[in-house]
Amino acid sequence: MKKPDPLRKQLVETLQGRGAHADFDAAVAGFPAKRAGEKPEGAPYTAWQLLEHLRIAQWDILEFSRDPKHVSPKWPEGYWPAQPGPPDSGAWRRSVRAFQADLKALQKLVADPARDLFSPIPHGEGQTLLREALLAADHNSYHVGQLIVLRKLMGLWNSP
Repeated sequence: MKKPDPLRKQLVETLQGRGAHADFDAAVAGFPAKRAGEKPEGAPYTAWQLLEHLRIAQWDILEFSRDPKHVSPKWPEGYWPAQPGPPDSGAWRRSVRAFQADLKALQKLVADPARDLFSPIPHGEGQTLLREALLAADHNSYHVGQLIVLRKLMGLWNSP
């Protein structure tokens, strides 16, 4: 039996976002979707805008990493929703599920020993799968933290 690659294991765990801070699932758990379009005073974004930005950016990183025909959205407008709130009552739930599914797909890609973490992605400009995984983990962590701060400002976060 082949010993698991410790780097791949650590990357998967880093993508999960657990450890020193709350992960994505904790950040969205119990969030009332009907309040997703609210922007507390001084906040630059709504919860909907952050959720969609997280989903779109992670999806783009995933697709770039595995599909040579992928075309990224236009920066920056393609990475943020046009409206401050969800278009319908089920949009929040669909976006959460899409983020979670793409995160699992990215973890699976990184965990695959057949995928070279260090070689440049052929259709990229020097990016590697390792770089893309770290980019996704870093980006997700940053914006999940913003989502939690937003929840605190809205009185929707109960933590010590």
